[in-house]
Amino acid sequence: MNDSMRIVEITQYSEKALGALNGLLPQLSTSALHLSEVELREIIESNSSHLLMAEWDGRYCGTLTLITLNAPMGRKAWIEDVAVDESERGRGIGGMLLKYAVVLARELDVKTVNLTSRPAREAANELYKKIGFTQRETNVYQLKTRA
Repeated sequence: MNDSMRIVEITQYSEKALGALNGLLPQLSTSALHLSEVELREIIESNSSHLLMAEWDGRYCGTLTLITLNAPMGRKAWIEDVAVDESERGRGIGGMLLKYAVVLARELDVKTVNLTSRPAREAANELYKKIGFTQRETNVYQLKTRA
C-alpha cells in the first residue's frame, strides 16, 4: 500500500466527505439512499458514531462507521456500512479500516465488536475472518419502521 494511504475519523462536515459517501454507499447496496448534509452532520456530531474514511492520494476511497453503545451486558460496538470503492478493492483498504476500527473500539473500552454481512459478499466475509472476527450462531432480525 502506498505511503499516502491513511485512515481518518471524520469529525467535521465537508462536501468532500459527503460526495465520497454518496459514491461509496451505492456500491455497498442498491438500496442505499442519498445522504444529505443534515444526515451526515448528525452522524458526525453523534457521540456514539465514529465515521472512518480511507484517504489515498487526497481522495476518500473507503469507509465504515463504528457505532458504540452501553448495554447491561457491557459496552459494545457495531461496525456498519463497510464500503471500498470498486476500483480500489484488493489493495488492503478494507482491512486497514477494520483494524483501525478495532483499535478505536479498544480505546473506547468496548467489550465486543459486532458486524453483519450478507453471505453473497464472499470477499468481505473472508476479510472479516482474516481480521479475527468469528461467525456467531445467531439469527439477525429486522423490522422496517418506514419505507
